[in-house]
Amino acid sequence: MPAPPLPEDVTFSLLDRDVRGRLRTLSKENADRVGRHLVMVGRLIDEDPEAAYEHAQAAVRRAGRVDVVREAAGLAAYRTGRFAEALRELRTVRRLNGSSEHLPVMADAERGLGRPERAIALSQEPEAAQLDREARVELAIVVSGARLDLGQPEAAVAALSGDLVQGLTGLVAARVAQARSTALTASGRHEDAAAELAAFPQRLLDEAAGEPDQDDVVVYDLVEDDDHPGADVAPADETAAGGADEGTGADEGTGADDAGTSPDVDDAAHLEAGPATTTDEGER
Repeated sequence: MPAPPLPEDVTFSLLDRDVRGRLRTLSKENADRVGRHLVMVGRLIDEDPEAAYEHAQAAVRRAGRVDVVREAAGLAAYRTGRFAEALRELRTVRRLNGSSEHLPVMADAERGLGRPERAIALSQEPEAAQLDREARVELAIVVSGARLDLGQPEAAVAALSGDLVQGLTGLVAARVAQARSTALTASGRHEDAAAELAAFPQRLLDEAAGEPDQDDVVVYDLVEDDDHPGADVAPADETAAGGADEGTGADEGTGADDAGTSPDVDDAAHLEAGPATTTDEGER
């Protein structure tokens, strides 16, 4: 499969410094190409998720053993409704770097596959308690939605109650209010549901209901500097990277199929309390 074109203004130096560092296992030329594809993932993930997915796949073919590459692939797959693929990729990320930061997205992907029980199980893993507050709130929103999937509206309300959701402000507070309102409506508490939303301007509620920012996918910044593949990337064995766009990305975990196994998975993207949806019915 040919790689999607890379605009001339997309350069390696637009990558976040930490991401550039993660590409040090690649040769200078390969790192440059992979890094530019990652920049395109970040640019397109909101406006054209399918195109972002294509760039992520191109990066995987060249550097399938690099955690940030598999992370971009997993999040792009999630945004395009390829939930089984997203789970597979983000499990691989977890094996590569030990991070569980993507647990909320993984849990929502389980919901998208019609497995709310697994979404709840992920929220109960020990690593979930170690997430930062924002990620724990995201996970709670997913759990609330999973409880609704199971026909448990009171449990859905309880998932978004307590100290975790107290004192929130801005967009995240509006999103929690929307999720609580949905759960309260399902439990028949319509006045309470309306009260949840009354404190927020419609503009903020509209923004909360729309497509969110994907901070974990935006791996570039807008500050050009003197960094380039030669400065940040040391030559390494090409065979570990996949070598070319037409190749296959090797990794230790892509053979695991998530259709019948309990995930050992792990983000935080926009995760609604209502049932997750997909644009690819074949992934359900």
